Amino acid sequence: MYKGTTIIAVKKDNKIAIAGDGQITMGNTIAKNRARKVRKIYHDKILTGFAGGAADALTLYERFENKLEEYQGNLKKASIELAKDWRTDKMLRKLEALLIVADLDDMFTISGNGDIIEPDKPIIAIGSGGAYALAAAQALYSFTNLSAKEIVLESLRITAKICIYTNDDITVESLDTKEVY
Repeated sequence: MYKGTTIIAVKKDNKIAIAGDGQITMGNTIAKNRARKVRKIYHDKILTGFAGGAADALTLYERFENKLEEYQGNLKKASIELAKDWRTDKMLRKLEALLIVADLDDMFTISGNGDIIEPDKPIIAIGSGGAYALAAAQALYSFTNLSAKEIVLESLRITAKICIYTNDDITVESLDTKEVY
């Protein structure tokens, strides 16, 4: 019943940013314009974003945060364990959502099929407008000097002009690495 959103994450120059649009669509009607689909979790060290049903995603967020606590912030281990649970638990298997999770070292898409996808390039996108945002971000990443935050923002602005399930009410969260001397 819920269709679409766009979430994109980019890592560049020791920084990572994630952005999401605010539109929630029910059928062919816009139900909400200012939903917040990206957030920082686990002591503001991990970025997350979801596409799919809001209630489903909130359930997954709660489970994922529990896994992060259990594995002391280890993003990779928490992602693997969430994917295992998602695939094997009867209730979780019915949830229709995708998650992007990222920290300063790793970024993954987690799906209900038990997939954990680590991108080849430091760019990942999901949702109805995901392919548009991914293409825009790859071009901006390769051919401009924009920061990670600027790339996710501009790629969503471009997507909002193309994808009817994406709007330009954009939320961006970012993390910076600690400098090593």
